[in-house]
Amino acid sequence: MESNEILGKIRKETLVEFTDHIIPFWKSMIDRENGGFYGKMDYNLKLDKLSPKGCILHSRILWFFSKALITTKDQSLREYADHAYKFIRDKCIDREHSGIYWSINADGTIADSTKHTYNQAFTVYALSAYHDATGNMEALDLAWKIHDIIETKCRDETGYMEAFTRDFKPESNEKLSENGVMAEKTMNTLLHVFEAYTELYRITGDENLRKTLYAIIRQWKDKIWNPKLERQEVFFDRNFNSIIDLYSYGHDIETSWLMDRCLDILNDEELTREIHPITTRIAEKILQVAYRDSSLMNECDKGIVSTKRIWWVQAEGVVGFINAYEKTMDKKFLDAAASIWEYIKEFQIDRRSGSEWYNEIDENHKPIESELILGPWKCPYHNGRMCMEMQDRISR
Repeated sequence: MESNEILGKIRKETLVEFTDHIIPFWKSMIDRENGGFYGKMDYNLKLDKLSPKGCILHSRILWFFSKALITTKDQSLREYADHAYKFIRDKCIDREHSGIYWSINADGTIADSTKHTYNQAFTVYALSAYHDATGNMEALDLAWKIHDIIETKCRDETGYMEAFTRDFKPESNEKLSENGVMAEKTMNTLLHVFEAYTELYRITGDENLRKTLYAIIRQWKDKIWNPKLERQEVFFDRNFNSIIDLYSYGHDIETSWLMDRCLDILNDEELTREIHPITTRIAEKILQVAYRDSSLMNECDKGIVSTKRIWWVQAEGVVGFINAYEKTMDKKFLDAAASIWEYIKEFQIDRRSGSEWYNEIDENHKPIESELILGPWKCPYHNGRMCMEMQDRISR
């Protein structure tokens, strides 16, 4: 199949998945009684209406419906974006100590008052998108206020810290640590602060924010990117010394295109010439080491590869390889993106009525039944964004 045919097929099919499956599922999760959206659905499609509601989940839902409104121009989606915004504004923001909580009970009370930089960043990301979709100035003002919290309360002399108590005293980072380590700094948090600031800069053009993005890119190149191993490091001590041998395939392919997105927005030819070879190499390396059976494996921890296929990793693989194809016109990237999309259609999308995508697939391509269909981390952000990116990137 010719490249244009492949691209057209991906664009058409992801639009159908987006409008006929993903959007209707998340519309159906709206909680009209208590506000926001429901927080948990298990593999058996049992909806737990009393489960706590993650604030990251709600930021991602707000981002999703805001961007979907822009992409589809379907004004009926405004109701769902407004609903998510009001829940974040009225329930998730701490009026006493500022910042965003970790989670809220179904009745609107605080479930977990932890303040996490990662969570603050996603709220900036969502509020920026909501302002872009609706022109709501209150949302933009809130985005700047949370940006200021990140810059004044969530940093030390070496970079962005992780977890805090309700009144922003540092605490241990269980929420974004894993694989047997406790990280004081993470690639993941830096990446999503960067992502949020890119979006806020795109809609405001603020010069100080532009300078912050340059500083993050420099720190990423100097501290996160490992040129010897040609990968990102993941978990660090407070001085950005890596503390584990971990290769996160999904985060690397996601970073490759998020970094390029920011470079496009900054429009600095010299910086682009410096960073583009790295982001292209990231995609090449993921294609070499993580792409198996038309899909991306999860990660490699101390030399042991996790062969699970996770929903968000597959979605980011499609976007990352399409991005690499656009840069290089090397058809190997397009073919990889197309085959991952075929894998998603066959194995990752849950065709049961009332469901969305399976969370995780085992090495035999069977869904892992202990994983949630909807939860604090299982959201419309990655797969919804993949579908929207295909509409934006691929011409009709």
